[in-house]
Amino acid sequence: MAADWDARYSEESRIWSGNPNQALVAEVTGLTPGTALDVGCGEGADAIWLAQQGWQVTALDPSSVALERARAAAESAGVTIDFRHTGLTRMSQSFDLVSAFYPALPKVDDAMTDLLDAVAPGGTLLMVHHVEFDRDRALEHGFDPDDFVSVDEVAAAMESASWQIVEHAVRNRDVREGAGAHHTQDLVLRATRSRS
Repeated sequence: MAADWDARYSEESRIWSGNPNQALVAEVTGLTPGTALDVGCGEGADAIWLAQQGWQVTALDPSSVALERARAAAESAGVTIDFRHTGLTRMSQSFDLVSAFYPALPKVDDAMTDLLDAVAPGGTLLMVHHVEFDRDRALEHGFDPDDFVSVDEVAAAMESASWQIVEHAVRNRDVREGAGAHHTQDLVLRATRSRS
């Protein structure tokens, strides 16, 4: 998995726009900063934006190429982020905000449980995926979308008293640069874990 992501990031000197995701800004603005976990942080734009808003950020990615770029970008932005070279595993702590954007979570072992358990009581999970995607293009890059946990699967796993779904809807996006610029809609899931 790490080698696949390294190969993807090595194709270009920069893959993404360098701007935070629009859904992240829309959903997180107004939340009280605390601890945040960015799952699949890529080149670091979301983690950097969170840190600039006052969040204490831990950012995970399996790609050493992406993390090298993310560390350099964070240093340039003057923010401190705990970057970790790993995919999502069982975390030793829980977080006030867990952010997982696009196909960041493989359907392996207890990945869904690890994602939900990473959210602290009273905390927020924000998961976003493109509504439309080019399956053939993804497969060309060695990524099968069916191998990753979907937003709807996570929403279905939250059908219990311990979660309140705040948002589960399609949202338009306007991105003009970077590899995701051709996507015009995202499926956004924002949910809050109960305190008990």
